[in-house]
Amino acid sequence: MDKALIAMSGGVDSSVAAYLMKKEGCDCIGVTMKLYGNDDLGLDKEHTCCSLSDVEDARAVATRLGMRHYVFNFADKFREKVIEPFISAYENGMTPNPCIECNRHLKFDSLFLRAQELGCEYVVTGHYAIIDYDETRNRYVLKKATDPSKDQSYVLYSLPKEKLSCIRFPLGTMTKDEARQIARSLDFVNARKHDSQDICFVPNGKYAEFIEDYTGRKYEPGSFCTKDGEILGTHKGIINYTVGQRKGLGLSLKEPMYVCGLDVKNNRVILGKNEDLFTTGLDADNINLISVDSIYEPMRVKAKVRYRHEEDDAVVWQTSENTFHVEFDRPQRAVTRGQAVVLYDGDIVVGGGTII
Repeated sequence: MDKALIAMSGGVDSSVAAYLMKKEGCDCIGVTMKLYGNDDLGLDKEHTCCSLSDVEDARAVATRLGMRHYVFNFADKFREKVIEPFISAYENGMTPNPCIECNRHLKFDSLFLRAQELGCEYVVTGHYAIIDYDETRNRYVLKKATDPSKDQSYVLYSLPKEKLSCIRFPLGTMTKDEARQIARSLDFVNARKHDSQDICFVPNGKYAEFIEDYTGRKYEPGSFCTKDGEILGTHKGIINYTVGQRKGLGLSLKEPMYVCGLDVKNNRVILGKNEDLFTTGLDADNINLISVDSIYEPMRVKAKVRYRHEEDDAVVWQTSENTFHVEFDRPQRAVTRGQAVVLYDGDIVVGGGTII
């Protein structure tokens, strides 16, 4: 009998994933990761994925399914690999995606090690994506979920290709409604639980406020200016802004203006018109390739520069072992340092990297 470690957050998706693996006949162990102490971060215990109620919900589902359930404390690694890089990115004028780093370092690294210790063949999560064996490529590949509205392949591009055969995403071919229907039919305690919409450790979405509270630092005001150097006003600290932002500038301007760049060295926020936000090319580092081993020859792909961004036609080629350049057929709006660019060949994830 195959043995599977199920990452159970206390939400509907991971609970249904556990049920589906049990239904397949796997010997399943449920695990909830404790990623931080809510009191340490000044967070409301009822509105984060590490709350006591989430652990209780996960344990209740595991008990109902006849599974063992453990809580693993990964708080130190989460702080080192997710929270601190998140803060550093904002301080350096970037806009990070911490969910990608959590997947990279926690769910599919630390959790994998625990799975091996427990003798499990598979690590299972409630992500909406598909892992399939591609005969033509002679390898396992990561693919988009069947339901495009729930597809999470973008935040999974960092999965190491050598581990794909040991990862299962049981919800990849389902819709969210179907998952909820299963949870209701089994009378799971979390069947009607709302999905989390924000970054787990910043549930109110106020990133700058979180960073100031966490670090105890106040970030110096500086100048709003045009790309030509004309000063337009004073900003509240560079961590409060991201490329493409229009609201919350606190300026009275003759025409709409947007954040087009962040000059960290001189503590300036560069403003411009909407047309100034468009670019056709980008460079990325910290790349991870899944469906191919390298891209030193130009390759046609679809590329996506944000989680909620439409993918578009592009050409990509590697510029070094750890970097590639993407050139789009059409200009893209608000390409932002720190975000991920993910490459697709149809529904297959080619790979991705961090925009620099």
